Amino acid sequence: MAMKSDPAKSGGKVRITIRLDREVLDWFRSQAVDGEGGNYQTMINNALRDHVHQGGETLEAVLRRVIREELKGEAPEVEVIPRGRL
Repeated sequence: MAMKSDPAKSGGKVRITIRLDREVLDWFRSQAVDGEGGNYQTMINNALRDHVHQGGETLEAVLRRVIREELKGEAPEVEVIPRGRL
């Protein structure tokens, strides 16, 4: 993992190179797009920060909680059209 840092420009954040599963990255990116322009990197950072500060909660539980919180405020009314009725 390569690390570069410029706290003056990044507000204390550190630039790194990290390998994530495509599925995980795609999910965060889709949440950012569906959430009207959010930043997927910030979402990943927030999920990881929550995990660090969660006090015994598993990463899965943290992610589920974060997703539920996002959906509460962002879930639009969607009409489900059964397949074949388009």
